[in-house]
Amino acid sequence: MAEIKASLNNLRVASRKVRLVTALVKGKPVSQAKAQLTFLIKKPAPLVLKLLNSAVANAKHNFSIQENNLFIKNIVVEEGQTLKRWMPRAMGRAYPIMKRTCSVKLVLAEFVPTAKLAKKSANPQVVKEEEAIQSTAAPVAKIETKDEGKVEEVKKGHLPPKPYGASGQAKSRRFSRQTFGNIKKVFRRKSI
Repeated sequence: MAEIKASLNNLRVASRKVRLVTALVKGKPVSQAKAQLTFLIKKPAPLVLKLLNSAVANAKHNFSIQENNLFIKNIVVEEGQTLKRWMPRAMGRAYPIMKRTCSVKLVLAEFVPTAKLAKKSANPQVVKEEEAIQSTAAPVAKIETKDEGKVEEVKKGHLPPKPYGASGQAKSRRFSRQTFGNIKKVFRRKSI
């Protein structure tokens, strides 16, 4: 019996709130769980639904298992890192803010076990060098230029290189020099 796993890490919602959603779908068939999560009005619901869709896609692609043969065997919500921030209060005090994160681990299982897929053979088919060169050679197109009637041979599917000024690298360098777009914006009332 194949187990299909999917995980969602560093979700910026408290684990207590995510457990309210995951408790509703634990042990249910995938179709019922999707319906439940689609119409549930909680912040983590669409995020857990996305995780469930990912697990179903894993099952179809990796194990060739149909969606109607799957159910949620286990779904675990664990606490992640806590981001600690401060809120300024009256008379120079500061109150802590705990921005909690969590990680969700989902395991799907089959109602009726299906036959295992045949694994790929360890010895791949050997191709001769001449055949490989002929099959990978790109067709060549001849381009006539207007000045002096020169003929250039260019491989199809390959574009000539762009000049440096038109590349994305040059644009990002110019952007960072002229503006402070890449610097994190921080406001401090008093300088240190």
